[in-house]
Amino acid sequence: MEKKRDGFKSRTGFVIACIGSAVGMGNIWRFPYMVSDWGGMTFLIPYVLFVILIGATGLIEEMALGRAAKGGPIKAFGKCTEVRTGNKRIGEVIGALPVIGSLALAIGYTVVVGWIFKYTYLAITGQLSDMGHDMDAIGGMFGSTATSYGNNLWLVIAVIVTAVIMAFGIAGGIERANKFMMPLLFVLFLGLGIYVFTLPGASDGYKYIFTINPKGLLDPRLWIYAFGQAFFSLSIAGNGTVIYGSYLSESENVVSSARNVAVFDTVAALLAAFVIIPGMAVGGAELSSGGPGLMFIYLVNVFNGMQGGKIVGIIFYICVLFAGMSSLVNLYEAPIATLEERLKFKRPVAVLSIAVVGCAVALVIQGIVSGWMDAVSIYICPLGAMLAAIMFFWVAGKDFAISAVNKGNNKPIGKWFMPLGKYVLVPLAFIALVAGAMLGGIG
Repeated sequence: MEKKRDGFKSRTGFVIACIGSAVGMGNIWRFPYMVSDWGGMTFLIPYVLFVILIGATGLIEEMALGRAAKGGPIKAFGKCTEVRTGNKRIGEVIGALPVIGSLALAIGYTVVVGWIFKYTYLAITGQLSDMGHDMDAIGGMFGSTATSYGNNLWLVIAVIVTAVIMAFGIAGGIERANKFMMPLLFVLFLGLGIYVFTLPGASDGYKYIFTINPKGLLDPRLWIYAFGQAFFSLSIAGNGTVIYGSYLSESENVVSSARNVAVFDTVAALLAAFVIIPGMAVGGAELSSGGPGLMFIYLVNVFNGMQGGKIVGIIFYICVLFAGMSSLVNLYEAPIATLEERLKFKRPVAVLSIAVVGCAVALVIQGIVSGWMDAVSIYICPLGAMLAAIMFFWVAGKDFAISAVNKGNNKPIGKWFMPLGKYVLVPLAFIALVAGAMLGGIG
């Protein structure tokens, strides 16, 4: 008799956990930069269109696939090939790729979350505000952190906190942690946005956000980068959303769940943009860099020149910490669940095993984490998303897919769902893979 699987206690808990997995560094250190770089609403228009498309196809598909298989990518892909051919082995072999990708991305993300733990501590203790506008000191602090073996203590702390959350299971650990972190993140970010709104000079940032350049919409690269941002922001990679979906009750509605995740992920990204872009305007600085440089160098300087900047910095880094932790938990879940499913490890043993491996590798790659993350996000993540979509829409077929989606749905999903998944989502995932390889990353 198969052991009863852990799961989310409620649809709200599931949705909040999925929001937590989607809201991450891409929302905070890349989205505001892309909005600034491509001209405000000029970027937001295609971005929102792609969020709607991916939310209506990829998110629904991965949630429904995981729930139908009651397992992670290996079991889910195996289920699809079993439906088609009666043989689950080939699907299980292919399904190992998204699990490996999830672990690889989690390891790189562990390094970044270690940085965030350190900067949250530095903000709370006042060490960041004490640097003032000394860019040599600010840049030097990050330079010494983001180097080989430069942040060992905080990286280990990040792993320990993550492991403790995950050891308590889905309902007791992941759901409970996200129910605490996500609402607080939104409230704190909203408070930051309101405060920045009151500062002199912020209006220039808002004007820029709401600017639209019709000619810019004709640039194919804008659409490629907007798609990449939406694609990666919604955590479509054939792993995290699949495994979270496997813990969802069959009576829950995956269509409305996917919609809620897409909406709140976009709201989080917009909140970050409405804090960072006007904040940079207040400080008289250009948003000239995305990535770690924005969060750990340029914004430190801006906060230090802002009225109430010390408090702003503390709240900001707490928000970033919650976003990072919720995503990290999701990334580690697929490999942990794989050890439980395939090797019959007990939950604490699986968590400890993955935590030890993740921590050991993360410590070693600190000096090359940027290249590590690029390789995973450019190649493995879009490939995982494409494989999951192919398995669901093409291999398992219409009867399986529609049945999986409609369980718990108040009304049958529209006839648009299968053609959109087969003929739009799958090719776009392939484009994300090729464009990412050609352009050095698009999300």
